[in-house]
Amino acid sequence: MDALRSVAEWPVDHAAVGVVRAGPSDGAPLSAPDGTVATVGTTDRTFPWASVTKPATALAVLVATEEGTLSLDEPAGPPGSTVRHLLAHASGLGPDVGPPLDAPGASRIYSNAGYLVLARLLAERSGVPFADYLAAGVLEPLGMTCTSLSPDPTSGGAAAGLAGPLADLLALAHELAVPTLISTETHAVATSVQFPGLGGVLPGFQRFEPCDWGLGVEIRGHKQPHWTGTANSPATFGHFGRSGSFLWVDPQAGMLCAGLSDRTFGLWAVRAWPALADAVLAEWAGLGSVASGTRGASRTPEPGAEHRSTRHV
Repeated sequence: MDALRSVAEWPVDHAAVGVVRAGPSDGAPLSAPDGTVATVGTTDRTFPWASVTKPATALAVLVATEEGTLSLDEPAGPPGSTVRHLLAHASGLGPDVGPPLDAPGASRIYSNAGYLVLARLLAERSGVPFADYLAAGVLEPLGMTCTSLSPDPTSGGAAAGLAGPLADLLALAHELAVPTLISTETHAVATSVQFPGLGGVLPGFQRFEPCDWGLGVEIRGHKQPHWTGTANSPATFGHFGRSGSFLWVDPQAGMLCAGLSDRTFGLWAVRAWPALADAVLAEWAGLGSVASGTRGASRTPEPGAEHRSTRHV
């Protein structure tokens, strides 16, 4: 994929990026991913994921809700907050451990502390240490055997402690695109806006009204500037981390993209990631048009293989 050639120009020592087709480019429901369209960089090199850990933690919590261990709307965190509030950064807790900064449901405050509360609650209810529950409930079933959780001295493991290779990050992105661990109904809730209308700051960027989030993933909506591309649909969801990691799923385009690097998120990423996303989507749209013209209605081509503070991301 020609679009990935730009990764070689990133101001990093090492990077790995992958693009996967996950459905038709017509907004139809995503099907099982057809496989990796292209990768660049070493797919088995371990990188820290930072806050891209949060979608994996959220998946573990959602698995627990389907098992009956937890409920999305049970009390958790500050008075008036629920598991749903915590997953959607709407509990009122601040970025770091401490007293609430606002009432639950009043604003969108990006909160590492909220994910620590979720991890403790899941461990208490299940009787299994959170790292073990995450491994058994998410990492192992998805074949993410080279990814592990270690405590982050600032934010804690459940918020930012995963490290692993691109191959495993793509496996997580596959699951976020087309669920196998949770039901389609739960997945639809997780990837739709929770507590609509809440304003808040997208770390590393600015305040948005609204600042939309699902359960464990950010919903792109109409935010601009943004870390995804201008060509990404408003339905795009995903996450990025301060370690220079990202993943996004665009259900309208039927594509997902994930990347890892060894340089902390900053102005370079604000410039490079959206340009990459736009190039990927433009190239795929062109390939789809060619395939449509040569195969009738078919849209299944086989292509060949620094900024504001981001310490809470």
